[in-house]
Amino acid sequence: MSDHTIKAYDKELDGIGRRIAEMGGIAEKMVGDAMEALATLDSGLAQAVVQADPRLDALQREVEDAAVTTIARRQPMAVDLREIVGAIRVAGDLERIGDLAKNVAKRALKIGPEERVTRAVVGLRHMNDIAAAQLKDVLDAFAQRDAERARAVWLRDGELDALEDSVFRDLLTFMMEDPRDISFCAHLLFCAKNVERIGDHATNVAETVYYLVTGASLPTDRPKGKAPRAAEGGAP
Repeated sequence: MSDHTIKAYDKELDGIGRRIAEMGGIAEKMVGDAMEALATLDSGLAQAVVQADPRLDALQREVEDAAVTTIARRQPMAVDLREIVGAIRVAGDLERIGDLAKNVAKRALKIGPEERVTRAVVGLRHMNDIAAAQLKDVLDAFAQRDAERARAVWLRDGELDALEDSVFRDLLTFMMEDPRDISFCAHLLFCAKNVERIGDHATNVAETVYYLVTGASLPTDRPKGKAPRAAEGGAP
C-alpha cells in the first residue's frame, strides 16, 4: 500500500478504536450506576442509565459500519483482519452489557421505595463489584492488547457463577423468612441473572482479546468456581 493509503487505513482503525473506548466507558458507568440506583432506589439515576443505552447502540452500529467499510476498501491481511473482526465482537458484547445494565435500572424503577430490604442487596452488590472489575480489566486488556490479562479475566469466570448461586440461596431464605420481602427479592433474582450475564460478556471479550493478540482460541469449557461463603449481612 502507498504511504497515503497506509495513513488512511491507520486512521480508520484509530476511529474504530476510539468508538470501542467510548463504548467501554459508557458500559462501565451504566453497570456501576444501575447497581447504585437499585441499592438506593434512586429513580433519577436509573433513568440516566436507561437514557445512556441509545448512545451505546449507536456506537455499536458505527463500529460495525466502519469495520465493514474498512474490510471492503483495504482487504486486510490475517493480523489486521483479526483486529477488525475483534472490534466487531467486542462492540457487540459491550452493547449487550449496556442492555443488561439497563434491565437492572428498569427493575429499580419498578420497585417501590417501601419495598427495600437493605441486607438483601449486599450479595448482589458484591456480584456487581466482581462483574465491574472483570469489565474494567478486560477493557484494559483490549486497549493494551494484553493476552495474559485477558486470560486472567477468563479464568475468573466461575467466580461470578458460584456467587450467583449463593445470592440465589440467600434471596430464597429472605423470602421464606418474611413473605413481605417476596416482591423485592424476586426483582433481585432477575437482577442477579443480569449481573451474571454481564460477567459472561466480559469473559467473551477476554476470549476475543486473547484470539486477537495470539491467533489462538481459549478452551471452549470455561473454568467453574467454588461457591463462596454467604456475603456479610446475608442469610445464614
